[in-house]
Amino acid sequence: MGRGGQQSLPSTSGYDHLSEVPSAGFQDDPAVWDLVVVGAGIAGSALAFSQGQAGRRVLLIERDLKQPDRIIGELLQPGGYLMLKKLGLEHCVDGIDAQKVYGYCIFKNGEEAKLLYPKEGFDADVSGRSFTHGRFVQRLRHAAASAPGVTVRQGTVKRLINEDGKEWQDGQAVTGVHYKTSDDKEHIATANLTVVCDGMHSTLRKKLGTPDLKTPSHFVGLKLKGCSLPYPNFGHVVLANPSPLLFYPISSQEVRCLVDVPGDKLPSVATGALAAYLKETVAPQVPPQLRGAFLAAIDEGRLRSMLNKQMTLTPLHRPGALLLGDAFNMRHPLTGGGMTVALSDTKLLCDMLQPLPDFRDSIATANQTAEFYTKRKPLSATINTLANALYKVFCYNGVAAHEEMRQACFEYLKLGGIYSSGPISLLSGLAPKPSLLVMHFFMVALYGVGRLMQPRPTFKGVWMGVMLIYVASCIIFPIIFKEGIRAVFMPFLVRKPKATVVIDRMEASVKCAVQQAQQKMGE
Repeated sequence: MGRGGQQSLPSTSGYDHLSEVPSAGFQDDPAVWDLVVVGAGIAGSALAFSQGQAGRRVLLIERDLKQPDRIIGELLQPGGYLMLKKLGLEHCVDGIDAQKVYGYCIFKNGEEAKLLYPKEGFDADVSGRSFTHGRFVQRLRHAAASAPGVTVRQGTVKRLINEDGKEWQDGQAVTGVHYKTSDDKEHIATANLTVVCDGMHSTLRKKLGTPDLKTPSHFVGLKLKGCSLPYPNFGHVVLANPSPLLFYPISSQEVRCLVDVPGDKLPSVATGALAAYLKETVAPQVPPQLRGAFLAAIDEGRLRSMLNKQMTLTPLHRPGALLLGDAFNMRHPLTGGGMTVALSDTKLLCDMLQPLPDFRDSIATANQTAEFYTKRKPLSATINTLANALYKVFCYNGVAAHEEMRQACFEYLKLGGIYSSGPISLLSGLAPKPSLLVMHFFMVALYGVGRLMQPRPTFKGVWMGVMLIYVASCIIFPIIFKEGIRAVFMPFLVRKPKATVVIDRMEASVKCAVQQAQQKMGE
């Protein structure tokens, strides 16, 4: 039936695939839902669970309730795990062979820098977690389905609707969704609040905001077996040419490798060009301990790929609707910050909705959540900026000043102490401070300039130092401008948006009354 409290969490005795969440019937549907959530991914499932626990009637609609199979969304930073705990969902990383992650090790030209996540001030269990993405999502879905008041249903949302049940138009309040179930039947779900979190391929985001989307690269994913990482329970980043390689455990027996391939086109898989690229260009740069397993994974032939996306979005504050998750905001997945942002946004939204007895007044609900888009900025902007800036720094482009910045970043992290603890605390999501990020970014640049002045300043060294500062500025400032300077550093100066609605029914009533009056006059 799908009502919360009537479904237990799935057995996790086997790890490969968790049971599918059953799609609920319609017999217990209310006339109006408190909340409709579009998409049962990380954010959607967590939101539905939390709101169900708060006593709301929630409909969670997902296109496909089978266990998803993706090559990213497999490393949850400590900040994300902390948010998972605050949402009461920390049990969702249990029973799926998740591995604790304690930090990162970065490799460059045979040298390495080891970075540990900060521990002071946090519970002992607050660390990173890595796992198979689909298993984690299924655990979240089952948790949502077991929450009181939550109904999970398989269906594809076609459009947002207005108060007449027709397709929503600009200026109207959103009052639910029109969706189609697997039997090709179409349904209307009326709701006081609709939250769209249908992922990176969202079909609804343009209704609720103006996106700025970029596709800087692809990830090619391989699953390595029969090997051990140089540092167990650590993420590994190789500063390869032309772009980074990632390695991290996804189970007690498997290691995920992600190869970043710059550009919006991959070498052909069919012609063998991709396999040749991996063997000839990438393999020689893989740490020797992993190289054999890396080559074996290529020979197995199951090369997975995914287009990496970066997206900022200017939200349009529509009464009755909000955006969440990858439908709202994306950053380069190099630093694994996406789930941390999604869970942080979910927790923030739940806290903002908590004082409301219900969501019937769409204007009041919209005004209560008006500051959501700015209150989320300290954490989201820190993680977004760090991810996008580090990706640009870590990629090799042949420019001498850029390579100096790349080398300076690596050597700065090798210094240890505050030089590594500051950046890794930002990466972990435990210290969401944009000012700290900018400080360390330019400390890296100044450290690089200092290197160029050794053993004594030269004209070439001074010129290269000027160019290094220029390169650093060209990387960081455009990213910050996209996030919004006031929203990031001075959110208290950002004007709170006010929701307004053009009430079409009132206009229609006025027109009808005018027409009736004209007819009477004509008679």
